[in-house]
Amino acid sequence: MQWNISLSRTIYAIMKIPARQKFLPCLGSWALVCLFIQTSASISAPLPTDQPVVPGVVIDHSPASSGIYIGSPSLAVLPNGHYVASHDEFGPKTTEHSRAVSHIFQSRDRGASWKKIASIDGAFWSTLFTHRGALYLLGPDKHHGNVLIRRSLDGGVIWTFPTNSTTGLLRGDGEYHCAPVPVIEHAGRLWRGMERRDPPVGWGINYRAGMLSIPVDADLLNATNWTCSNFLPSDRAWNGGDMGAWLEGNAVVTPAGQLLDVLRVQTKSPDEKAALVHISQEGTTASFDPATGFIKFPGGAKKFTIRCDPQTNRYWSLATVVLDRHRADNPGGIRNTLALTSSPDLANWTVQCILLYHPDVPRHGFQYVDWLFDGEDIIAACRSAFDDGLGGAHNNHDANYLTFHRFANFRRLTLADSVLSK
Repeated sequence: MQWNISLSRTIYAIMKIPARQKFLPCLGSWALVCLFIQTSASISAPLPTDQPVVPGVVIDHSPASSGIYIGSPSLAVLPNGHYVASHDEFGPKTTEHSRAVSHIFQSRDRGASWKKIASIDGAFWSTLFTHRGALYLLGPDKHHGNVLIRRSLDGGVIWTFPTNSTTGLLRGDGEYHCAPVPVIEHAGRLWRGMERRDPPVGWGINYRAGMLSIPVDADLLNATNWTCSNFLPSDRAWNGGDMGAWLEGNAVVTPAGQLLDVLRVQTKSPDEKAALVHISQEGTTASFDPATGFIKFPGGAKKFTIRCDPQTNRYWSLATVVLDRHRADNPGGIRNTLALTSSPDLANWTVQCILLYHPDVPRHGFQYVDWLFDGEDIIAACRSAFDDGLGGAHNNHDANYLTFHRFANFRRLTLADSVLSK
């Protein structure tokens, strides 16, 4: 059944429609949404029957009134084709600073519906990934915590419990920071970006950039098998003095085969940047040249994920960009637009298509997107701040939804397919 959508006042001024809906992005310059399928298999509180339409398929919802916000989306595809997604909890009513909680969800119908299958005590900012038939979850145990890795052999229901250096406690000296960034395979090793806060004061300013790696045939739960690079501090004088922090780095291989840690850069200027940190072949040394290491990167002031397309060798990202109409200082605080971007060389990036958008900046956001190639499509898990009929999100950062999206035929998308007119 199809329903008409009003575009008279806002992009998402939508009439009442059924509870099961599906979002098809990028259908034309002004044809934003034709059909929605929304499934919420694990909702923290009942929603009104006339709730606003949230783009995508709802995986989880937590109302702002709970004081529990949805963070750190991650996404994996199991060998049997089932999808697995995760998110952690942050906010004033959570245990993020003592021992954080993450939730695991599974879809057996390519993202059309989701079911919560596990909750994990002691997991924050963590990445889901598969390796040699097993599912893993890698990240700190809390806000600025130790680094842990867990393994599941049943698709995410039962997980190992890291208690020591042989069962998944990789770094026990604390103060680690990251986001659900890619774990990639290169030169016989797995690689994953990580930061460490040193000295342990404040947010961002003391983050040092580094890289974890391990041989592909090693036991991932044994800490002695892992190599950790040095952790590089940043300098407030870099980037013409506009350098608040670097964080949430992506392990990416250049066209020449050099491994980089590509990091988000916190700036005051609306001209967003990313930083390219070089990692030595053996994974022990991180180095950075501030004269050449910054690139223009749409969405660079917010977390992004970069992956290389094996079909075309082109690099792609889903980034939370700032449109000209919203251009202002502090681009890290503008999160209402999600774009598909790409690059042939990691240095020069182009916005290909606007995928998600809401005209309101303060309380709407599409951010921290983790995504994967799925044939001709991109599938994604998004931390979404959106109307829910219960007062909406606390703000654009403190998201109330985890949503799933499929962006079909992504290689063919152009700005003409965007959800709004440029």
